[in-house]
Amino acid sequence: NKKIMNILITGCAGFIGFHLSDFLSKKYRNSKIIGFDNINNFYSPFLKKMRIKELKKNKNFFFKKIDLENKKKIENVFKKNKIKIVVHLAAQAGVRDSLKMPNSYYKSNFIGFVNIINISGANKVKKFIYASSSSVYGDKKKFPLKENIDISPKNIYSATKKINEDIANDMSKISNMKMIGLRFFTVYGIFGRPDMFIFKFLNSIFNNKKFHLYNRGNHLRDYTHIDDVVNIIVNLIKKRIAKKFQIFNICSNNPIELNKLVKFISNFVNIKPKLIKKKRNSIEVLKTHGDNKKILSFLKIKLKKNIFFELPKIITWYKKNQIWKLKN
Repeated sequence: NKKIMNILITGCAGFIGFHLSDFLSKKYRNSKIIGFDNINNFYSPFLKKMRIKELKKNKNFFFKKIDLENKKKIENVFKKNKIKIVVHLAAQAGVRDSLKMPNSYYKSNFIGFVNIINISGANKVKKFIYASSSSVYGDKKKFPLKENIDISPKNIYSATKKINEDIANDMSKISNMKMIGLRFFTVYGIFGRPDMFIFKFLNSIFNNKKFHLYNRGNHLRDYTHIDDVVNIIVNLIKKRIAKKFQIFNICSNNPIELNKLVKFISNFVNIKPKLIKKKRNSIEVLKTHGDNKKILSFLKIKLKKNIFFELPKIITWYKKNQIWKLKN
């Protein structure tokens, strides 16, 4: 493993960014893994700092607190380090909040994206891998969703992700950078986002709080384990890529009904949840189910993780670290 290639990961204090940075730092000991994050308070900054502390145990990991609007700071990092690969994961996440604060989505998911892709291009980065989202599909009737169907975002968050794909497509026509867009479906695992279903539900159970279950728990999500996601990104980093612009679904091709998760988790911790079953929240899609044949055959790999084997480990980790007690 003598190969030296400096890799930049934006959003390294985020869930996917943290796991990827940690894995790459351990895998490519001779390379510099540089992580950006602005550690905003969209969810617990304390959890993000916990992740950064963990990352800093790797001698070849370097953290920079940077806002993607700050072109000067970003340019400086590129000037000082020969960055060959950028994995751009920093974004304002979450569907529900995009209605409350559209401006922060515009700033980070649009201006921030333009900044990082332009600076990457100017600095002759070889590969630019960026996060898109399954939410760009909107509500569809025919499943599983393939990458080549027409997309119809139904909220501000997913609209910004579609624009990211369009910008990357435009850039690919005038740049030598290889652009790879990843449409993430629901990613889960330890150190996960506290605003996502699994941890929100665990939080309510351990604190004996009421839990609002929308659509009475009858919606389906295509859950993908973080280790499988990291494995895919690492393989994309290693692989020689011919096409300048590509988009892949990152999913398990196996939608799980939320009611099943509720039941499984409640049985495992042996606590009866206080459920309040509510009608559907119209901003959220009813079902996500992606086709993952394209990425799996492209990389010649298989997914390894099954959610019902993984949940006990996640719950055990959650209890051990008492994540619900995190200061914000």
